[in-house]
Parts: sequence; structure tokens; C-alpha cells
Amino acid sequence: MTQNYQHILALEFAVKEINKNPQILPNVTLGFQIYDSYMNPRWTFHSAMDLISPKTRFLPNYKCETQDNLIAIIEGLDSASCQGITDALNIYKLPQWTWVGLLTAGGINSEWITQAVVAEFAQSGICFALTEIIYTVGMADEHGGVQIWAPRLYHNIIKSTANVFLFFGDSRFMIILVWLLGTGITREAKENPKGNVWVFTAQTELKSYGNKLGWDRHLEDFHGAIGIAAHSHELPGFQELIQSKSPLSTKGDFFIRDFWASAFHCVFPNSVLYNLSGDNCTGEEKLEDLPEELFEKQITGHSYSIYNAVYAVAHALHAAYLYKSKHRRTMEGKRERSEQPWQVNHFLKQLSFNNSAGDTVSFDQHGVIITEFDVINWMVFPNQSFFRVKVGRMDPQAPKEEILTINRDALVWPRGFHQAQPVSWCNDPCHTGFSKRKKEGAEFCCYDCIPCPEGKISAQDDMADCSQCEDDHYPNKGRDSCIPKVVTFLSYNEPLGMGLTVAALSFILVTILVLGTFIKHHDTPIVKANNWNLTYTLLLSLLLCFLCPLLFIGRPQKVTCLLRQTTFGIIFSMAVSSVLAKTITVFLAFVATQPGSRIRKWVGKKLANSIVLSCSIVQAAICFFWLLTSPPFPDADMHSVTGEIVLQCNETSSIMFYCVLGYMGFLAIASFTVAFFSRKLPDSFNEAKLITFSMLVFCSVWLSFVPTYLSAKGKFTVAVEIFSILASSAGLLGFIFFPKCYIIVLRPELNNKEHLIRKNV
Repeated sequence: MTQNYQHILALEFAVKEINKNPQILPNVTLGFQIYDSYMNPRWTFHSAMDLISPKTRFLPNYKCETQDNLIAIIEGLDSASCQGITDALNIYKLPQWTWVGLLTAGGINSEWITQAVVAEFAQSGICFALTEIIYTVGMADEHGGVQIWAPRLYHNIIKSTANVFLFFGDSRFMIILVWLLGTGITREAKENPKGNVWVFTAQTELKSYGNKLGWDRHLEDFHGAIGIAAHSHELPGFQELIQSKSPLSTKGDFFIRDFWASAFHCVFPNSVLYNLSGDNCTGEEKLEDLPEELFEKQITGHSYSIYNAVYAVAHALHAAYLYKSKHRRTMEGKRERSEQPWQVNHFLKQLSFNNSAGDTVSFDQHGVIITEFDVINWMVFPNQSFFRVKVGRMDPQAPKEEILTINRDALVWPRGFHQAQPVSWCNDPCHTGFSKRKKEGAEFCCYDCIPCPEGKISAQDDMADCSQCEDDHYPNKGRDSCIPKVVTFLSYNEPLGMGLTVAALSFILVTILVLGTFIKHHDTPIVKANNWNLTYTLLLSLLLCFLCPLLFIGRPQKVTCLLRQTTFGIIFSMAVSSVLAKTITVFLAFVATQPGSRIRKWVGKKLANSIVLSCSIVQAAICFFWLLTSPPFPDADMHSVTGEIVLQCNETSSIMFYCVLGYMGFLAIASFTVAFFSRKLPDSFNEAKLITFSMLVFCSVWLSFVPTYLSAKGKFTVAVEIFSILASSAGLLGFIFFPKCYIIVLRPELNNKEHLIRKNV
């Protein structure tokens, strides 16, 4: 992979700069050795052992040279190989660098991904549609072989409902991924390509293989991929080093000939590379002529990291020398020992310096680099050329809301999404008016959409729960927004209020006419025969009963709320007690006519007046106690009726309200009972039949009132009570007084004393 040659140049460039700088490590020359791991952990382990062996033979842990001391190791980009170096050299306390892959410290470690990555993503509401492991060719043999493992993995990727794939790995596993997508592609996939967004870690880069393996044609699958890379700046003088490189002028670089042959597709005599064909390499070729996919001219994040790593070693070693010069202790007859790796490791912790590009390089107390990362957007073209574009930045040290910044306008997405922002969901999002409910047995980000319950809304997509509207608002039909409630009350201007008002006024007029008729004919026998004082009292009570509904119509006020139920209760009790007095008077009048009756002394106006007065006083006492303890007041009902704020009178005490109704019902039942037993008395003396029918209607109305009142809502509760008042009052007026008015007005010949006497005989 020809791009990796830049890493060697970055290492060489840093060492040469340090050796030319008299401010760092004066009288000390840095050198380096490079070992190729061949992407093989065994070769990596062998190289680690070779580093601590004599030059002439492989004998680990036996090294007695006074020069060429090993001070530090800069590990590669392969996470598996780096782990081998760490395990092998940890006992020597050699400084090792994990900062190149800081965010993917476990790389391909599935246990680390499960414990750290999955949990971290879960906190942001992200879960995984599938978790798969990519193996190298050697690893695949342990999992059934490539023929079994590769097709299954390819099928899972292609058939997955996910459109975004995170790739935790390094460049050698990237090779396998490119091969996997290329060789596993089917005819169906070619005709209906699925757009996927690939997200790479800092260890992963797109690589060109110079078409030697025939895989480059599959790189286009990664167009629009997003990755992170160690933050980098162009280094002054680095381009000059690149331009000066040539196999003819460079000595000691054992990699340049292999790189040159691979990059320019030419052949050197006695080349160790196999299967190469082409013209002979002249050495006159120019690196700047190579396309970017073969060799990038601008420094990459990996190369920049290597450059900073070399400088970090140099500064730590320089600090160790300065410390030693201040605390120098010489012992006579003993040679002074050189710096040991563990001493350099100590000075690496909390090291901070500025590099030649002006960036600050620093480490924390644990020796972990404090760095920023660039967000990279990869663009791949049909001719398999590609380049990276910086579209954002990630700073782990910044405040939480500023850790990641991305220029969305600069992003290029995979072609399958037609430059629209990709979406990758387990299921379609829940629209407004719905909330999410987790699917049983599925990942937590897979859910069903359920409508918001009555009274709640969701104004955004994918709401976890529906929210309640404020008290003065209510949900619309779609349950995706709140609408201001309408203030309502039983008004004179609306049809219902207007109709009830007209009905009340009509009954008032009829009552006045009946009262006028009785006053005009007060000397007639039919008026005198039924205790005209009680008749006038009943008519006046009914007149007031028909006036009561006017207190219930209109905007509730403090005074009207105090008077509504109490006035209604007292007046109706007076009317019913008048009926009760009538029935008792009729009954006693008949009994008193019997020979030797002692009840005669009870018959008279005093008894009737006492009944009306005492019954009315009891109801007045109940109402007075209600007003004294918990008086009604104007209130607004926000919840009973959807979309309305109902202005009403708060009765405060339903017990007192039903006490008023209960007492009135008691009087009505008493009147009905007495009238029922008096219904067969002679007609000349008796209006008990009329009272029986009127009280039957009265009781029926108020018995049906209770369930209707309880089931009604808003202003209709007031309308129900008004209707009951009008209906029961009209029943009393009609059944008791209509037959008498009929005789007085239309059959006056029946309204005489002779007729009554003759009928009685």
C-alpha cells in the first residue's frame, strides 16, 4: 500500500529536524530502525524481541552496546500488532504510544466493543441492527473457512435494514472488507445497489492497492464515508523532502525501492517483490506525478502523529538530560550510565510542547495524548481515485455541546441517497400525534407507534411520550398541537339559552294570566272551594319558580352564584309545601265533616299557613347553613369539556346541594302520598286527583334529573337543571290549574253553588 510510505518519510523528517536543532538534545544524535510487521502478529512479536537483542544475533534481553540505546518505541497503526508489542515490552517500561488510536483502544476486541462502545452508543439512543466480526484469512479458518464465513457476513450486511455501518478496525481489516464487498456482490445488488454510509475510526483509511489485487474497483462502495483522523497541519519543509526522494539519491532507505516499483509500476533488477511486470525503473520518476490514491502529497493524520511522536520522545529525553545535569552525581572510579527507557517514560507524562506547525502537543498525567481529531469525508470517483475532505472537528476537551462540529453543507453522501441526508432507523419514525412503544423482544430503538391518548399531544416526530396541553389549551384532531380553549357559558345570545329564556318568560306570562283569572273570579265557588289563600300562594310560588332560570342564564357572577341554588330551593319548597297544605286541608276537611269528628278544630287557614311557613323555614335553614359554611362562587371548569373553558358556579359542597334536593323530594313524596289516598273523596270538595297527577310528574322530573345532571357536562348541566325547573313547575301549573281555568272561562255554568250542591247530593 503505497500511501504508507508517507509514514516513513514523516519519521525521517522529524528525526532530521531534531538532529539539526541545537535547542533539543545538543550533543545527542537520534536514530531509528523500522520494522515491517507484514500485518502479522508473529512478525511483530519477533521484531519486538529483535529490538532488545544484540545487532549480530537474536538474543532477547542481552544487549551491552554503549551506543545505539533503545529509548522508545513508536508502534504502528495495526491494533493487533501493537497489542503484541505492549505485552512483550511492558516489563521493560518502554514508552509506547496508544494515542494514534485513542478512541478505538481495543480496536477489533469484541469484548471491548460490547462493554464500552455499545454502552456508550446506547446512552445516545443508538443500538445495533447487527454485530459482526471481520476476520483475516488465517482467522477465518477457525470459523468454518472463508467459503462459509464470507458469504454469510456479506448477506447480513446487504440484507440489514441499517443504512449506516461503523467500522472498528484498522487498515489490514479494511483490505478484507473491500475484498468482501467486491467478491460477494450479486447480480441483484449490482442492479439495485443499496446506499450505505460507512463510518471509520482513526486507525482506518482507504488504501489503493495499485490494481495489483483487482480490488480497487470496489472502493467506490465507500464514496461518502465518514471517518476521523488525528488533527494535522502541513509541516514546513515536508514537501521539499518528498520532492527530493529518489532511489538514486536516497541511501539507507530500504523501503524506497519497493515503494517506487509499486507506485510507478516498474521493475528494479533483483527486486524482492513478486509478480511485478513493466518497464525498468529509471529513478528519474517524480513523486509529485503520482495520483493521490497512490501517494498523498499532503501529510495525513497518521504521518502527522508519527512526527509528533518522534518529537515527544526527543522532548522527554531532553527533559531527562536537563534533570540529570542539575542533579549530577559522579562516583569516582565508575562510568556514568546513560538514560534508561523508564526514565524517559517518566518525563513523557504531562509533557507539553509546540511543534513546527504551531500545534500544541501535550499529554495528561497518565501519558495519554491530549489531541483533537479531524472529521474526514471520503470522496471516491468512478476511476477509483479518491481524496479526503475535512468537514469537521472533534475536540474531547471542549464543552459537551462543542465536542463535535461538522459543516453539514460540505458533506457528500453516498450516491444512493441522492445527496439527501441518510436515515437509518429500525422502523419508520413515529409522526406527530403518536408516541413510541418498545417492541417486545427487539432492540430498544425498535418500537411501535401508538396514538396519543385523549387530552395529550406529540408535536414532534419520534416522541417518547405524549405531553399534556396547558389548562387553557386542548389537543387538535391530529393531536399534534394545542389549540386555545373557547370560553363558554349558558348565554342569552345562544339558541339554547335563548330558548330556555323564552320558555321561562312564556310560563311566567301564563302564570300571570292564571293568577289574574283567579283574582277576577275570586268570588266564584270553584275558587273558594279550594282555599284561595293557598291557591294564591302556590301561584305566586310558581311565578317565582319560572323566574329562577333567569339566575342560571348568563355569565356567572358572585351574587348570582350565591342566589341560584338557595333561591331555587326555598321557592320550590314553598310551592311544594303549598301543595302539601292543600292535600292535607282537603283530607282534613272531608274527615271533619264526619259526625263527632275532633279534627274540625284543626281545619282552617292557620293550619295551612303553618304548614307552608314551617316547611319553607326548614329549607331556608339548610340554605343558610350552606351559605355560611361553603358558599358557591364563580369558577372555570378547564377539563370537563374538550376545547372549552366552562364558566360556572362552583357549588363547593355537593352534599349540601343534594340535601336541598332531598328535602324538596321529601315534601313532594309526602304531598303525593296524601293526595293519592285522598283521590277518591267526593269531587265537589276534592282536587286530590289533580294534585296526584301533578306530583307524579313533579317526582318523575326530579328523579330523572339526578342521573341526567351527573352525566351532563359544561353548560348543559345548567340547561338540565333549568329544564327540570320549568318542567316540574309547568306540571304543577297545568295539572292543578288548567281544569279550573277551563271551567271558569269556558264552562261558567258549572261554576255555581247549586251545581256543586246537586253534584254532592
